[in-house]
Amino acid sequence: MGTLKNHVQLIGNVGQEPTITNLESGKKVARFSLATNEYYKDAKGEKQTETNWHTVVAWGKTAEIIEKFVAKGKEVGVTGKLKTRAYTTDDGNQRYVTEVVANEILLLGSK
Repeated sequence: MGTLKNHVQLIGNVGQEPTITNLESGKKVARFSLATNEYYKDAKGEKQTETNWHTVVAWGKTAEIIEKFVAKGKEVGVTGKLKTRAYTTDDGNQRYVTEVVANEILLLGSK
């Protein structure tokens, strides 16, 4: 049961080209947005689509795979955990952001 704690699995499409950052320590970090869609029928019986956007962050080898193979529009599967962090804006306001920290990525769809 311990592996179910803070566990996220998403399949969606990459919303923008991933940004890759090389840190001074030599580690790589990749960041991209992922769109997931849910489909349902409304009260009139018409098909509706609801899109949710997720920020995905990956480190090390996973970031290297993203750098080589992931591009805007590509369908991917992501496994990881949720992480919330706080930061202060230039005007002094505190903001919070929740990201998916990916530990595994699965390349889906055709080339």
